Amino acid sequence: MVGKKHYDLGDPLFHAMLDGNMNYTCGYWKNAHSLEDAQQAKLELTCQKLSLKPGMRLLDIGCGWGALAKYAAEKYGVSVVGATISRNQYDHIKDYCKGLPIEIRLQDYRDIEGQFDRICSLGMFEHVGESNYSTYMRVVDRCLADDGLFLLHTIGDNFIGPANEWISKYIFPNGVLPTISLIAKATEGLFVMEDWHNFGADYDKTLMAWQQNFERHWPQLKSEYDDRFYRLWNYYLLSCAGAFRARTAQLWQVVFSKAGIRGGYQAPR
Repeated sequence: MVGKKHYDLGDPLFHAMLDGNMNYTCGYWKNAHSLEDAQQAKLELTCQKLSLKPGMRLLDIGCGWGALAKYAAEKYGVSVVGATISRNQYDHIKDYCKGLPIEIRLQDYRDIEGQFDRICSLGMFEHVGESNYSTYMRVVDRCLADDGLFLLHTIGDNFIGPANEWISKYIFPNGVLPTISLIAKATEGLFVMEDWHNFGADYDKTLMAWQQNFERHWPQLKSEYDDRFYRLWNYYLLSCAGAFRARTAQLWQVVFSKAGIRGGYQAPR
């Protein structure tokens, strides 16, 4: 985090705030009544949309703390390659996914090589930047099998405009939200868009659950942080929840194929 004062956002903060599997992306609340249920449902929905089958090879670009990689390997019998540029997340996943057919690479997405039956990215595209969208999609195209599927899970904006200056300064430096048109432009000539699912209203519920966890665990966290951080982090969580509640921010899961699914793609919900 940047600004007048730098805070080291160590894993204890996220352990306190997130669900037990450390998902730092929107949950799926259609039939869920708790954060744990919503995040489990999001992982299951993602795997179903990718039509995972035992023996497939899955690439997870920006794999976070490994929740999807572990879920897909355990529940669907796939092997997974996860790419991250975070040393903390890399070290966590090596232990968290020990014994599973999961390879974690401390690697920039632009350097990924190999062929994969399925590719997904949950909550990483917001950090790519508009100037790199075409490069990102060409990497996916290069690594995806001809009959493969690619799922992009990203926060989206309603229109092209300047980034939120406060979020950029204090929370996500250089973060940029894509729009429908920017995603379309970057994928034209490479992929067929099979499905576009917006469940942005669920991010309101997810953020409020994170904020409640943060409040509940603040007595244990405050020895590591000051009152300024408490106000800053609460403002971040609550203001973002407000943006999704007002529908000025969206959450999209977009499924792409290379040449179209013969007979059509049936999207689970």
